[in-house]
Amino acid sequence: MAANRKLLAVAVACSAAVIGLAGCGSDEEKDPFEGMSADKIADKAADASKGAGSFKIAGEGKQDGKPLKMDFSIAKSGECKGKMDGGAKGTAEFLVTGGTQYMKGDEAFWKDSMGGSAQASRLKDKWVKTPNEKKEGICDADEMFKSSELKGLKREKDAEVDGEKAAVLTKKESGKKSTFYVATEGKPYFLKVVTTGKEDPGTMYFSDYGKPVAVKAPPANEIMDLKELMSS
Repeated sequence: MAANRKLLAVAVACSAAVIGLAGCGSDEEKDPFEGMSADKIADKAADASKGAGSFKIAGEGKQDGKPLKMDFSIAKSGECKGKMDGGAKGTAEFLVTGGTQYMKGDEAFWKDSMGGSAQASRLKDKWVKTPNEKKEGICDADEMFKSSELKGLKREKDAEVDGEKAAVLTKKESGKKSTFYVATEGKPYFLKVVTTGKEDPGTMYFSDYGKPVAVKAPPANEIMDLKELMSS
């Protein structure tokens, strides 16, 4: 009976450890990046994040001193969809699929984009298409997780991002500081990137790695061709 009580006490202690109430055992949690340089950790994160195939990015910041919010999803195929909110500069949705980019914005967005053009009211709430055969821009995961840019990093004290443990890597350059948060549990995905400084500060969150993303072209009767518009 005494042995059973002792076993029960150990089981309770271990259960408490799972929910963070107590410790069980003397082994400390192993650092998955032990012995790695900050640059090497970033390389692993870039490879893992690209390798997931699909993911979501959401965040806010400033562009040219103006507030900007964005939320978009990238599919394994390299196609993507999302929304942008530029405050007084207007809002827009976008899709990239089948080698074509589609964008639909409100009148404020088109006025800002086209320098106050009279075409703005005509384009309002229409999907405007432009070629994108090279799949460049915000859908380009290779460009987004470009490991050649992730150099000269320093590892700081670990932190958490929405309850997930993360290694923290920082880089200071030309008056700007970038902080990268890399998951230390499971695959080493990027979880968050924070940029501070006078030019274009912002915070971006990465999530939904590997989850399917469906991207469909808009209905034909809602599409306008930018080339045709500019030549008319």
